Amino acid sequence: MRAVITVILLTITLFINCSSVLANEEGVGIQIEMLPWKKANGILPKYSKFTVLDVETGKMFKVQRRAGNRHADVQPLTSKDTKIMKEIYGGKWSWKRRAIIVIHHDQWIAASMHGMPHGAGALENNFPGHFCIHFYGSKTHSTNSMDLSHKLMILKAAGKLQEYVASADPYELINAYVAGFKQQDSRIISIISHQQIDWKEYIKSIENINLKNISIFPVEDLVNEISLQVPVEIEWMSDNSQRKYFKGNIYLVRFSPADAWKIDSIRFLKDSSI
Repeated sequence: MRAVITVILLTITLFINCSSVLANEEGVGIQIEMLPWKKANGILPKYSKFTVLDVETGKMFKVQRRAGNRHADVQPLTSKDTKIMKEIYGGKWSWKRRAIIVIHHDQWIAASMHGMPHGAGALENNFPGHFCIHFYGSKTHSTNSMDLSHKLMILKAAGKLQEYVASADPYELINAYVAGFKQQDSRIISIISHQQIDWKEYIKSIENINLKNISIFPVEDLVNEISLQVPVEIEWMSDNSQRKYFKGNIYLVRFSPADAWKIDSIRFLKDSSI
């Protein structure tokens, strides 16, 4: 069984950027589903137990759902599970979103989690509270909409991130680009970027970032354009707690009106001094 799981994990690693992720070696067929919250909510009722697989590291731990009506409020099942979860976050609890796959019986479901204990907890697991798992269409406690960063991580887990970027308008793309920096996720940024860049040094220096303002023009006016500059205001906090501010343009390009928009990252990095 362990060998089979290893094959599945390797297959996910190889094909996570495809529109459909399927592991079918050694007679195993695992389809990663991007289920809407309403359906996932029914599959994983209160007190159900399931496994969380972190897409980036391949590490797995068990959890129990305890509450939640807009998303799932869950807790690691044991202290050992808490230890594995904390290792996934580099030994430090964080609100950063991560792409995960929820494994329940024979279903593998694309999802997103953050790593910050909060609120109440009921299990003897050395975890001070609970954390949240979002599925496609889940909403946060404070808003009536889907959190963009969770959405991007769910798309990443389902292998649909490339498909989303290919059809996104320039303003959706800019928001996703900034969210990639916020979550320190080089995969999201790289897919959107016009140039291939080693993002490790850039993202590790950003503790938090917010798109404060963006000037939006009617999308229908951009149908035949192949270049665009969008005025934005961005504020970020560096890893040494220094607050920085950028007011300027983000430049987008594409080869033809039929192609996907990409962000000129070299120009953005130079202008913003990130």
